[in-house]
Amino acid sequence: MDMFCCFSPSYSQLVGGRSSSSSGKGKNHEGLIKYGFSLVKGKANHPMEDYHVAKFVQIQGHELGLFAIYDGHLGDSVPAYLQKHLFSNILKEEEFWVDPNRSISKAYERTDQTILSNSSDLGRGGSTAVTAILINGKRLWVANVGDSRAVLSRGGQARQMTTDHEPNTERGSIENKGGFVSNMPGLFHRSHY
Repeated sequence: MDMFCCFSPSYSQLVGGRSSSSSGKGKNHEGLIKYGFSLVKGKANHPMEDYHVAKFVQIQGHELGLFAIYDGHLGDSVPAYLQKHLFSNILKEEEFWVDPNRSISKAYERTDQTILSNSSDLGRGGSTAVTAILINGKRLWVANVGDSRAVLSRGGQARQMTTDHEPNTERGSIENKGGFVSNMPGLFHRSHY
């Protein structure tokens, strides 16, 4: 069985909560699938804005591994919202058990629309997101928005599972949706809607 290894740019921390400088590990109910995580705060002069999920749960007779990183930008309200709502939005999709790909896509879009429509409450910040759902230890569904990555370890070799979404290469799409791309001193390019 492949092992689900890690996320980047920051790493996850166990089950819910704001991430902090820590590390840990866990495994599924049978103990056959293991995961580990480590988090190191970057050099930016602001508090940690990253949130995570790393857990196995039983739902409708299925074991689901739920793993995510939400890398906040300009505040932590959006990644905190994602941590609380994105997986539940995915699992609420009626088609989840027959078409996880479509359900994940729809839930990402619906969650994004909710965040945009509540920007006055959530503030002007944003977040990247990378999620992975392991169904019964056999099927792995991975999705991302932004530059957070999922990596799988197979036979000791790291395999990148996601493609980064870079603001400069997607500038036209961002601007067509009413957003903008900015260079902030000491930071990477950021996109804002």
